[in-house]
Amino acid sequence: MISFNQPPTRSRRTFCAQGATLLGGFFLRNAASGKNSSETKRLALGFDNFSIRALGWKADRLIEYADRQKVDSLLFSDLQVYESHDEKYLREIGEEARTKDLILHAGTGGICPTSQSFKDTYGSADEHLQLLLKVAHGVGSKVARCYLGSMKDRKGPGGIERHVESTLVALKRIRPVALDLGIRLAIENHAGDLHSRELKELVERAGPDFVGVTLDTGNSTWTLEDPLETFRNLAPYAICSGIRDSMVWPSEKGVKVQWTAMGEGCVDLKTLFAEWQRLCPEVPVHLETISGFAKEFPYLHKDFWSPYSSIRSDDFARFLSLSRKGKSLPPFSPPPGVDRQKAHQEYQLAELEKSILYCRESLLMGRKQA
Repeated sequence: MISFNQPPTRSRRTFCAQGATLLGGFFLRNAASGKNSSETKRLALGFDNFSIRALGWKADRLIEYADRQKVDSLLFSDLQVYESHDEKYLREIGEEARTKDLILHAGTGGICPTSQSFKDTYGSADEHLQLLLKVAHGVGSKVARCYLGSMKDRKGPGGIERHVESTLVALKRIRPVALDLGIRLAIENHAGDLHSRELKELVERAGPDFVGVTLDTGNSTWTLEDPLETFRNLAPYAICSGIRDSMVWPSEKGVKVQWTAMGEGCVDLKTLFAEWQRLCPEVPVHLETISGFAKEFPYLHKDFWSPYSSIRSDDFARFLSLSRKGKSLPPFSPPPGVDRQKAHQEYQLAELEKSILYCRESLLMGRKQA
């Protein structure tokens, strides 16, 4: 504590300097613990079950694991994670998450009926969305994550615009149900389907009263974006997330992208999450680690650009600048003689757990004591 009864032999200048030093230490300690003078909470830290997909765990096992990792939030990004879609079972899963003090977000896959990624496992797009909302309501999630499709939808007649229109029709038909349940659909920028500016426009056209964004910083590199700019474009609409780092580097044909564990890529994560803390502090950071392979984007070839004609030159320039900071990475390959399934399970667990540690120690996330 600073004493204000200083002996008369100490000068006013010395007293002020020592006081400033002590106060500076106070604020640094609070910053390290995730607090400041206004008791700012740390960002909630969690993960998407897709991070450890090779284990095939169901909802109850994932909740147990999340509790052991002392995370704050959990995204079930598919409907197969549940043993059933019975209302009683869903309520039990939601209650189990709450007893572990976990925020639970529900989700599913593609809901655009014209997308190449669309599957009729759950019926039509309308039926799929109705089931998604039922599941979200059952487990107590106010968020229902879904997506349009993939980068394949940027190609072919009508380009991505055709699928945006189809998605809008499906969303508007489900609007009354979503509003009645108080659940917002969280559309993800997924696998190179929508540039952040395109997703922003989709949300605004659908209606932000029932549609928001699942912000994915890894997928943004597949639409030739710097994830920091993706965040800035989508932050006002973000209600869910899927987060990983990326390494981007120049290649002979253009650029290569490899997703990585947090802190192992070239994305400016410190700036990104400082802005996240300021602009959307209540949106959980769900780690969705997908690592071990690179994808090339041959932008030097003239045939490449047709599906990406809507990308602005300033956005692409920032992406190229990011690539100048990167370096090539080797792909993951299971060691010789090791069972491939077991190797992938161990690799996925390791990538997720070191990402959790990095987020806690280097980015000062997580509200629970590890």
